[in-house]
Amino acid sequence: MSAHGSGDLACVHNAGRSQMAAAFFSALADSRRAEAVSAGTQPGEYVHPEVIEVMREVGLDLSAKRPQRLTDELVGGASLLITMGCGDACPNVPGLERDDWPLPDPKSRPLDEVRRIRDNIRDRVLALLTAHDWQKVAARHEN
Repeated sequence: MSAHGSGDLACVHNAGRSQMAAAFFSALADSRRAEAVSAGTQPGEYVHPEVIEVMREVGLDLSAKRPQRLTDELVGGASLLITMGCGDACPNVPGLERDDWPLPDPKSRPLDEVRRIRDNIRDRVLALLTAHDWQKVAARHEN
C-alpha cells in the first residue's frame, strides 16, 4: 500500500452507513497518510436524521453533510473501495482493493439499532486504519 491512501466509502443512498464511516475515518485517520470520500449509487436528498443524532452523541456532526453520487471519477482516484450494501450497483475497478461490509441500512430504525450499526462501523474503520497504518499517531500508541 502506498504511503498515502485514499478510500471511497459507498452505500446506496449515501445517507447513513457511508456517511458514518467517512466521519469516523476523517476523525481517526492521519490526514497526511489517508483520506476518504463518502458517496452512494443512488444518493438520497439528506443524511438520515437518526444517523445525525447518533453521530452527534459521539461528537461528530453530520448535519451539514449532503449525499453525493458515486462516480467513476471518485472511484478512479481511490486505492480502496469499501461497499456497504450497494451490491452490483457499486463499480468494480480492476486493481482497486475492495471490501464489502454487510451492514443494515439505519434508515427509520430505532436509535438503539442505529447505535449498534454506528459502533460496528467505528470498529471496522479502526481495524481498516490499523491494518493500513493510517491511524493518527496517538491512536497508534494506544493499540
